[in-house]
Amino acid sequence: MKLLVEVVDAHDLMPKDGEGSASPFVQVNFVNKLSRTTTIPKNLNPIWNQKLFFDIDQTKNFHHQAIEVSVFNERSSPIPGQNFLGRVRIPCSNIVQKSEEAYQRFQLENKWFFSSVKGEIGLKIYISLESELKAPPYSPPQPIEASPSKSQQQPPENSSSSPSASPNTENTKSNSKVLAAIPKEKEFRQKSAEVRSTETSHHVYKHQVLQQPGISVATQHQGFPLTMRPAHLEAHRSHNQQDDYDLKDTSPQLGERWPNGGEYGGRGWMSGGERFTSTYDLVEQMFYLYVRVVKAKDLPPSSITGSLDPYVEVKLGNYKGRTKHFERKMNPDWNQVFAFSKDRIQSSVVEVFVKDKEIIGRDDFIGRVVLDLNEVPTRVPPDSPLAPQWYRLEHRRGEGMVRGEIMLAVWMGTQADEAFPDAWHSDAAGVYGEGVFNIRSKVYVSPKLWYLRVNVIEAQDVLPNDRSRLPEVFVKAQVGNQVLRTKICPSRTANPLWNEDLVFVAAEPFEEQLVVTVEDRVHPSKDEVLGKINMPIDVFEKRLDHRPVHSRWFNLEKYGFGVLEPDRRNELKFSSRIHLRVCLEGGYHVLDESTMYISDQRPTARQLWKQPVGILEVGILSAQGLLPMKMKNGRGSTDPYCVAKYGQKWVRTRTILDTLSPKWNEQYTWEVYDPCTVITLGVFDNCHLGGGEKQTSTAGNGARDSRIGKVRIRLSTLEAHRMYTHSYPLLVLQPNGVKKMGELQLAVRFTTLSIANMIYVYGQPLLPKMHYLHPFTVNQVDNLRYQAMNIVAVRLGRAEPPLRKEVVEYMLDVDSHMWSMRRSKANFFRIMSLLSGMFSMSRWFADVCNWKNGVTTVLVHILFLILIWYPELILPTLFVYMFLIGMWNYRFRPRYPPHMDIKLSWAETVHPDELDEEFDTFPSSRPHDIVRMRYDRIRSVAGRIQTVVGDIATQGERFQSLLSWRDPRATSLFIVFCLCAAVVLFVTPFRVVSLVAGLYNLRHPKFRSKLPSAPRNFFKRLPAQTDSLL
Repeated sequence: MKLLVEVVDAHDLMPKDGEGSASPFVQVNFVNKLSRTTTIPKNLNPIWNQKLFFDIDQTKNFHHQAIEVSVFNERSSPIPGQNFLGRVRIPCSNIVQKSEEAYQRFQLENKWFFSSVKGEIGLKIYISLESELKAPPYSPPQPIEASPSKSQQQPPENSSSSPSASPNTENTKSNSKVLAAIPKEKEFRQKSAEVRSTETSHHVYKHQVLQQPGISVATQHQGFPLTMRPAHLEAHRSHNQQDDYDLKDTSPQLGERWPNGGEYGGRGWMSGGERFTSTYDLVEQMFYLYVRVVKAKDLPPSSITGSLDPYVEVKLGNYKGRTKHFERKMNPDWNQVFAFSKDRIQSSVVEVFVKDKEIIGRDDFIGRVVLDLNEVPTRVPPDSPLAPQWYRLEHRRGEGMVRGEIMLAVWMGTQADEAFPDAWHSDAAGVYGEGVFNIRSKVYVSPKLWYLRVNVIEAQDVLPNDRSRLPEVFVKAQVGNQVLRTKICPSRTANPLWNEDLVFVAAEPFEEQLVVTVEDRVHPSKDEVLGKINMPIDVFEKRLDHRPVHSRWFNLEKYGFGVLEPDRRNELKFSSRIHLRVCLEGGYHVLDESTMYISDQRPTARQLWKQPVGILEVGILSAQGLLPMKMKNGRGSTDPYCVAKYGQKWVRTRTILDTLSPKWNEQYTWEVYDPCTVITLGVFDNCHLGGGEKQTSTAGNGARDSRIGKVRIRLSTLEAHRMYTHSYPLLVLQPNGVKKMGELQLAVRFTTLSIANMIYVYGQPLLPKMHYLHPFTVNQVDNLRYQAMNIVAVRLGRAEPPLRKEVVEYMLDVDSHMWSMRRSKANFFRIMSLLSGMFSMSRWFADVCNWKNGVTTVLVHILFLILIWYPELILPTLFVYMFLIGMWNYRFRPRYPPHMDIKLSWAETVHPDELDEEFDTFPSSRPHDIVRMRYDRIRSVAGRIQTVVGDIATQGERFQSLLSWRDPRATSLFIVFCLCAAVVLFVTPFRVVSLVAGLYNLRHPKFRSKLPSAPRNFFKRLPAQTDSLL
């Protein structure tokens, strides 16, 4: 494989020759290999159009490397040399394949702080197979490898943006190659275009054909189709498969631009050249022909029945859309919009038919309207909606007008049109019935969640059914499906006291009631209800801070005296009472998602919200290389849609039917109140298309939308005001291992509104203050989160179209708390990676103490003496050192947000049985012998953890035994040592003590013993409580 850096041109360079000009040349550095172009004399806007070639070692991963392109001025007098004009560092992770290269301009950056740099450089960088370089299938001249004294010739790439060719170049390194373009560029482009038009290839993705023997696919950087090749790269399959899991940079054509003046066929749509708008600037524009059928009037009745059941059929080429029909109505009102994709327009006219629906036989034709697409106007929001017009109906054969009129509005627009979400789409013509609602794009809002705190204080006059015994009383409270109970009162009495808090999750509007019952534990397996009360939730006070609310006494209704016995209820002279303090907590944030991936941290009460600090804009562009998720008509099929969740706002794109490479191009916006939050995006397969598909055993009414993959983006990792366009791998862990399901292409931009507010937010607590003033226990947080997720799933499932429970649970990570051996390993190695820095420092200090490197040890001695003599420099030195490390790491900062890492997740080498255990149900559904084996495995792991924890406890207990007199002799020696040390430290200056201690630890190995030191031996002899363990 070869890396090609095509240096095209540069613009507006800095003059450096003292005469207002420069003689620039470009030098490229890739993995310490240098190659340069020729020098263009006296030109601040030079054009090179030269290609520099570098060999790529396929056995090594070069994606973490960078290509450094530097521009210099060649100076001939008075002293020959070169002047720095600027440079560009391009990460290798952004390199594409040969078929996807594009001309890009890069702003030149300075190399030093005081460098004076300006201008841009135009480059094309891509990777090509070596076989393509040696024998291009369509190039008559063959490239010849250049010697140090000869240059080479190579056909230029087809790029309309690159300038004309220039003279050939010479090499500066023998291991790099420089090829120049042949002069007949136009002729070559024509021939290559003819050859490419005759070639046919099957477009697939690597992760879709890795199972096929004898076929491998070239490494593809962007999410575009690849051409299958013979398996001469089989040895590098695992390396290429690993590259598929990486984040890829893309360059989509974003922004709302109307090509060719917005015209259809060169006229009619738009005039005045190109038009730009600021809406939908993070997606690729998709053009649609919209037809709004408003209503009709004065339609003729049927000559047979004397009535009319009208409906409208809109036809464009082979696509037909129908409105609903009205029974016995001469002046129907439909107000329905039809959208036809411009890419699928097959006709120059759009026909609108009005028909009469018949129960038996063919529907009767009433009239039609034919509109020429060349006369259709164009509308772009925020323009006002196009006013509909009345059209007279024509005869079927155009022989004249017939009775009746229809009101229509026809225009050309994009997906930014407000009619787009609810319109009938031509690409979903096969869906009807309830399936039409399930394919539309929608925005959902999570229900407003509250914590309901019920403080059960006491009860009075609680009488058991058996008067011969004192009751064992407890209180049970229920809200919907949530049931909590207090402990049994420790004292058997008719006036029990609890003072316990029971916390529930409630959602607006409050549909459930709070049901409180007082029960008596008659038997370990039997409880008797002694009293009951029902209360609506909306009557309780809403609390915004930690101040307590007023408590109230409530009379309990005797259990059994209900609507069936009204007379006996009136006979009661007294009733039991219960003392409660109930409030709705508005100062908490109700957690409905994992705290690791939280997307909203605002309290429930809107009065406590702060101003937003930024705006998040996400363009959901497309997906590439999806895998078939179900069988339809005997072949694999996928009906994908995307769901995004941030804060209380959920969005769902429209479903693209029967495609493995859907294009949504939908843009959404969220207000950001805290940058340390995460947006989650998931891709699913729609299995609820109603009549649009043949129902099978896996796609019926009980079908579940299949999960394809998920992407998380943390906002704090994004630079402000920068547009990120990347293709994210959709990775899913399955029982047979990690699997790539495709790629999701996104455009993300985070805009900050105020730097001062942003700095202020970073100093505030993550959650509202009530979480710290009155915190919940860990078990309470887990239970409340589970209840909140269920409420959100139920409420969103009642929307139209519904956001189904399986989708909500996957987006909220409902199963993140389940045990997983794989996750345990991943977390263990995360801890070890954090401690590796401490281990490295300790090894480095041990090498210094052992004089492994004499120069380093001497420098450490000098630094130590300076800090001892000037102790006030210790903290400044430490902070300056951290500042310098941060500045040094700035040049290696990540250029893109992090994504799912299979190595960090420990998903590459996980054992199949561990995956099977992770996907097992709770409680387990596996055979007893497998459960026993897994139990033994967990016991062995827990035994090692137990040993480590025991060793840590032993060291702590030895510290305690220094002064506990468990070992009288050891404690005596230690306290005598402490007395002597106190006297010595009192009379000796601290600097002297520190100097002696430091020099003693840094002493030469000649003065060291290989045996442990006396203090270490003394500490290891101290007793611990392990002797008392059974």
